[in-house]
Amino acid sequence: MDAMTRQEEDQITGLFEAYASGFDDFDADTVADRFAYPCTIWQFGKGNVFADREELLENVEALLSVYEREEIVHSAFQVIEKVLTGNVAMVTLKWQQEREDGDVALEFICHYALIESPEGWAIATVFNEDP
Repeated sequence: MDAMTRQEEDQITGLFEAYASGFDDFDADTVADRFAYPCTIWQFGKGNVFADREELLENVEALLSVYEREEIVHSAFQVIEKVLTGNVAMVTLKWQQEREDGDVALEFICHYALIESPEGWAIATVFNEDP
């Protein structure tokens, strides 16, 4: 395994900061722009493959509707683990989705497989831990 350089760490952190901001701003395009296609999201023991950005946008918009209903306004993450091998990284984050008053509406852990391309780092696969 390669040691992650400070620049790579900053790029990966920036990816997730932009990803979280997309949720906070209810901006499905910003969220979808953080992915490489095709991508896979594993949740509740089932994998869903999204061939392109348009397919993923439908899923993200549905998720943002849930966030709106739950009055979620802020997404915070903590890096649990990161491993880099060449142009692939595995990153585990603990997420908290908070309401305006700071109340935690949702808390969960996700594992991400990232891939680096000339355009930068992007999410290839998400594994949501089942509650």
